[in-house]
Amino acid sequence: MVDFLAENNLCGQAVLRIVSRGNAIIAELLRLSDFIPAVFRLKDKSDQQKYGDIICDFSYFKGPEYYDSKLEAKPDLQDLDDEFRENNIEILSRFYLAFESVHKYIVDLIRYLDDLYEGVYIQQTLETVLLNEDGKQLLVKNIFNYFIKMDRGTNYTCPVCLSSAARSSADSNLDDICKLLRSTGYSSQSGAKRPANYPESYFQRVPISSTFISMVIGRLRSDDIYNQVSAYPLPEHRSTALANQAAMLYVCLYFIPSILQTQQAKMREIVDKYFPDNWVISVYMGITVNLVEAWEPYKAAKIALNYTLDSANIREQASRYSVSMEGLRPQIQQLLKEGFLREEIVLDNIPKLLNCLRDCNVSIRWLMLHTADSAYDPNNKRLRQIKDQVINDSKYNPKILFQLLLDTAQFEFTLKEMFKQMLSEKQLKWESYRTEGSERMTELAEVFSGVKPLTRVEKNENLQAWFREISKQIESLNYEDSTAAGRKTVQLIQALVEVQEFHQLESNLQVCQFLADTRKFLHQMIRTINIKEEVLITMQIVGDLSYAWQIIDSFTSIMQESIRVNPSMVTKLRATFLKLASALDLPLLRINQANSPDLLSVSQFYSGELVTYVRKVLQIIPESMFTSLAKIIKLQIHAIMEVPTRLDKDKLKDYAQLGARYEVDPKQLLEDGIRKELVRRVAYALHKGLIFNPKAKTSELMPKLKEMAATMDGFYRSFEYIQDYVSIYGLKIWQEEVSRIINYNVEQECNSFLRTKIQDWQSVYQSTHIPIPKFPSVDESATFIGRLCREILRITDPKVTCYMDQLNTWYDLKTHQEVTNNRLFSEIQDTLGTFGLNGLDRLLCFMIVKELQNFLSVFQKTILRDKAMVDVFKAMLSAVNPVKGIVANASKVYANAVAKTQKIWGPYLESIMKVGQMQILRQQIANELNYSCKFDSKHLAAALENLNKSLLADIEAHYQDPSLPYPKEDNNLLYEITASLEAAGIHNPLNKIYITTKRLPYFPIVNFLFIIAQLPKLQYSKNQGMTCRKATDPVDWSPLVLGLLTLLKQFHSRYTEQFLALIGQFIRSVMEQCTSQKIPDMPSDVVGALMFLEDYVRYTKLPRKVAEAHVPSFIFDEFRTVL
Repeated sequence: MVDFLAENNLCGQAVLRIVSRGNAIIAELLRLSDFIPAVFRLKDKSDQQKYGDIICDFSYFKGPEYYDSKLEAKPDLQDLDDEFRENNIEILSRFYLAFESVHKYIVDLIRYLDDLYEGVYIQQTLETVLLNEDGKQLLVKNIFNYFIKMDRGTNYTCPVCLSSAARSSADSNLDDICKLLRSTGYSSQSGAKRPANYPESYFQRVPISSTFISMVIGRLRSDDIYNQVSAYPLPEHRSTALANQAAMLYVCLYFIPSILQTQQAKMREIVDKYFPDNWVISVYMGITVNLVEAWEPYKAAKIALNYTLDSANIREQASRYSVSMEGLRPQIQQLLKEGFLREEIVLDNIPKLLNCLRDCNVSIRWLMLHTADSAYDPNNKRLRQIKDQVINDSKYNPKILFQLLLDTAQFEFTLKEMFKQMLSEKQLKWESYRTEGSERMTELAEVFSGVKPLTRVEKNENLQAWFREISKQIESLNYEDSTAAGRKTVQLIQALVEVQEFHQLESNLQVCQFLADTRKFLHQMIRTINIKEEVLITMQIVGDLSYAWQIIDSFTSIMQESIRVNPSMVTKLRATFLKLASALDLPLLRINQANSPDLLSVSQFYSGELVTYVRKVLQIIPESMFTSLAKIIKLQIHAIMEVPTRLDKDKLKDYAQLGARYEVDPKQLLEDGIRKELVRRVAYALHKGLIFNPKAKTSELMPKLKEMAATMDGFYRSFEYIQDYVSIYGLKIWQEEVSRIINYNVEQECNSFLRTKIQDWQSVYQSTHIPIPKFPSVDESATFIGRLCREILRITDPKVTCYMDQLNTWYDLKTHQEVTNNRLFSEIQDTLGTFGLNGLDRLLCFMIVKELQNFLSVFQKTILRDKAMVDVFKAMLSAVNPVKGIVANASKVYANAVAKTQKIWGPYLESIMKVGQMQILRQQIANELNYSCKFDSKHLAAALENLNKSLLADIEAHYQDPSLPYPKEDNNLLYEITASLEAAGIHNPLNKIYITTKRLPYFPIVNFLFIIAQLPKLQYSKNQGMTCRKATDPVDWSPLVLGLLTLLKQFHSRYTEQFLALIGQFIRSVMEQCTSQKIPDMPSDVVGALMFLEDYVRYTKLPRKVAEAHVPSFIFDEFRTVL
């Protein structure tokens, strides 16, 4: 008959593909469980208030019109809904596809069963499939996968979000999926009440043939479908041998709940066979179920289980495993002693060693499952009593159990490695023993020929011929026919014993030695031929630890403490982790058999989970290192002085500071663990160190930056100190991880300005293995970089400070005391490095964009919609036309226009000065970055400057002659060089285009009126330049000029030309009026307007003719006399 899983067997291949897909879906559901967006849980009050109206449960489908109309009635809510969908559509689509796969899996399984009933597969029926070993395993596995997926799937379902994702799917089965996965009312929370008829009513949503289920249960009750009983020959191990089958049966019984409810005889038979000594089972990859709780609602099951849960039976089982533990510990420790497990001992004692392994694994399994916290609901009194009895009667000690697990894993690992080695060398060794034995007999035959001189051995032709024959017989033994060879080898050994006795050969010691050696070689051949792969398979079955996939986490603290006390413990832990890795075979076997493309992703998921756990355990090593590092940091900062470059010989002893030096024992530390601990500590230090009190009388900014700089320097120097001891590239790790922390925090801070947020799983800076911790917000900022930026903006606010451009300093408007200066940015450089300054610059860019967008929104929605204002602008435009001319009665015309528009300038001024303030900060950051780049890396700075100049020259040449080369769209050169130039401070923030804009009517005239409205609030001082007249009506000149300049830069250059022309006309008109009225002094407003033109030309680095095109040179000459 054709093999059931052969490629040409359509029936076998079809069911194999369904099982393979089922295993892949379970892995996907488990993977997605780590990516549920936090807002879906609505745990925070802020999330509830913000998203409560757009995230609904299954009640949405009872009245979707109500929810949709609610959204349509509020544009803000609709906008939030769109934003929410844009941010989460990618992950929602993946959830939807996973749930759709669950539905398709069940439909395909039902279709396969229908095909079997209808005879689609010739010569195959349900009965014949269930008679086949692989067939019954696969059909049982299908029901089991159905149960697991349904159980996992309902935990993550958000129907409205699914409907959002379903819209993007062409052939969506949303109604069927929601029917299948709608809420059951079940909660896995401790103490939650179980809904009536759960889970059997749940599985009736898509019913499976009851005949099929009955036949499967029949097979599970009667057969050993996984052939595991042979690996556990002892009757007391029977329940462990059938544990996988018991889990399958537990699942299948829910599909025919009448057996659980009323059929006492069947339930008694099931309990007697599968659960006579256990009541906690592992269902799948460490998911545990306590039958006491699970079968509580079912009468027949509950009565049947009562015999197992009898107090005397619990005591008997617990005591048995307690005694077993006491006997096994010294036995396994004896086996693990150095040099004890030799090849001959292993080969002579295979059954004994396997029995020891069975006893250890069975005891560990029973105790781990029946004492696991996850298996007992603390709110259930009966479960608490059972758990307490188990712990007391078994004298349970988690440390002793864990030690036995370590020793068993190590013993298992050693034995497996020895067996693998022996198996690989089996034929080679057997043939070498055969050759040695044959040669010994040939040599002995020559001895009795009388030719070979040997003391006192007479010639004996009979013995000579006999030994030659024996030599030939040994030589003729065939390795391939191991059974015949083994039988013949035993006969040969017997013959050699007899020849020694009957021919009185004992008197000759040398002949006796030859015979003994040959018998020894023949014995070795028998031992070697008995090395079989079945032993390895038995060890693999017996050593299964998949039931502890989740329980093992409860032993993490014991593992870490063991490593802390004795680092060599890592060797035994390695064996334990390898033992735990055996759990990966379970989900991957069928996927591999089906040649499914899912093999890679599923194996990566499960192995990734295991690696994550191993990292978690071994994290204690870098934690211990950083505990020592904390002491080093303390010494580096407070006790050890920096050694100067030049040092007098007589002062050498003072700087050696021998008493304060600290030694670290060299250890091989895991680099990722070191990185993880470094990231955790540095991120925490930055979070705690950069929290500011906005109500403090004097700003805490500089003191906290200095303190933080000292902390970071301590970290850096200490890391530098220990790098040689632990053999790592300390500087490389430091720069990579600190830059990652800062960039990630900048990214998270910038998220608040983005409509489509960058999620953690999308971030190039976040990592699952070396995660950057997230801390709860302490103010409106999400991270420390946001708090730092907002504190700088607060203390340099143009409303309370005055910025002196020549001094790069901010002064308080009221007290005239210095607030801060450009040293601030050097301090930030010392604290956060280039990455910190660059991140701060990037955040300021986002803030400028936001401010400009808000400004334009106000301009369009408020100013341009105010009819009175628009009329003023129209009248003003007609008054100033033509711009080249002079405005008659200038003072009155301008004063009237300013007076009528006075109400709009308050918010206008605030926005302009905010932008200007941030541009000043960006300029200071660029200066600091450029200075440090030229100082620390002059070759890089020179190379970047030259590359930038040559690129610009090439681009200009291309625009003059399009045949010359220009970077193509897919060329990232310009994008990459821009990032490098900004990091090196080789850029001008004032030339940057922050937003895209459309044509705005009256824009130049509005800005012109705005600037002349501000001029009366300012006065010119020879020492200080343009300053504010009254502290109560603050206007800071530099932010005003730079803000207006930035705003104009966002629009077409003709707006700027019109604006400058209006300023020039204003200067000429007012000067003309002064001349006609014989006013000798230049009016202050004209001085202010001329200062604006001067500063505009200076900041934009444009030629002077731009200003002189609108203002005659004699006015500038007179203006310079004023200066």
